Amino acid sequence: MPMNLNLLIPNLFWPDVSQSEIYNDLPMPSLEKILSKSFSTQNQSQEMEAWLCKVFNVEKQQNNWPIAPIMLHTDDPSLAKTSKDYWIRADPVHLRIEQNHIMLADSQIFQISKEEAGQIARDLNINLGNQDFSFLPLRPDRWYIQKSRALEMQTYTLSQVTCMNINNFLPTGNESITWHRIFNEIQMLLHEHPINQARESRGELAINSVWFWGGGNMPQSIHSPYSHVWSDDDLPRALSLASHTNHSKLPSSATEWLQAEIVGNHLMVLDALFSKAKYKNAYDWRETLKDMEQNWFSPLYAALKEGRINQLTITTLNKNSSQDFVIMRSNSWKFWLRPKPLSFYTAKY
Repeated sequence: MPMNLNLLIPNLFWPDVSQSEIYNDLPMPSLEKILSKSFSTQNQSQEMEAWLCKVFNVEKQQNNWPIAPIMLHTDDPSLAKTSKDYWIRADPVHLRIEQNHIMLADSQIFQISKEEAGQIARDLNINLGNQDFSFLPLRPDRWYIQKSRALEMQTYTLSQVTCMNINNFLPTGNESITWHRIFNEIQMLLHEHPINQARESRGELAINSVWFWGGGNMPQSIHSPYSHVWSDDDLPRALSLASHTNHSKLPSSATEWLQAEIVGNHLMVLDALFSKAKYKNAYDWRETLKDMEQNWFSPLYAALKEGRINQLTITTLNKNSSQDFVIMRSNSWKFWLRPKPLSFYTAKY
């Protein structure tokens, strides 16, 4: 049985197309060979959550991807098995006013302890006691709300709004005004919260709001096209659990992964570039890409030429579009397909 590998790499290309100099003196020979010898297709821009839901045959509910109920498979498996209620995420975030914008930062750049999350959630539940819900901080950086019925409201994923002006991404729909009010009440309650005062005294970002997103009921059926999923991110793990697909932590390198010699169709989520691109950390993005060339692209291209991999697909998700680059073993020998610099793909896509 052949081995096929799909690499999911958000932000493989730098999101700002005007900064092509970011690729200067960036040696990526194996990646450039893979891309130049691949058959490529271009699709609409999409976030990683949307792409994963689509490939696992999860449909939108009320125009939302139902991330919250799916994530219960990792955050509280007992609830995932028994709950038929509506769940929505209410994740702790940091908001900052910049000129006439309100910018959002997520837990990729701040730490929140279990004790801090528990205390803030308890205080919010007490002060918002007139509401028919409570905050459940199942993980320090992943909070939930449980409702007996679906909310008539469209939200935006946390990754969509990170480092963006939230005024363009507030909930819409029949019940959105109510949740705008709750959103504002939470900010007022957290403005001078003792935990935030302590955090700021230590030079840490305040947890001064929550972001509502990913609402839905547990999908009835989740199907996987893969025999094995490899990822350190918890959403692919949750989807794997829900679809009864094998899941493992990400190996340290392709060399380590290839030693296992597991046949079948594999999904490998390499998302280390994502936060660097979101927060415009150019140096770390370049250094991470260099590491990926050495630890992933070089050994995978060699394995493809040796026939240890039958087909390699690189799926990259960017601000402007998403692309699939598909290369078969036979394509690796097409010497007339000369490598192109990475800046070529940024300009093209």
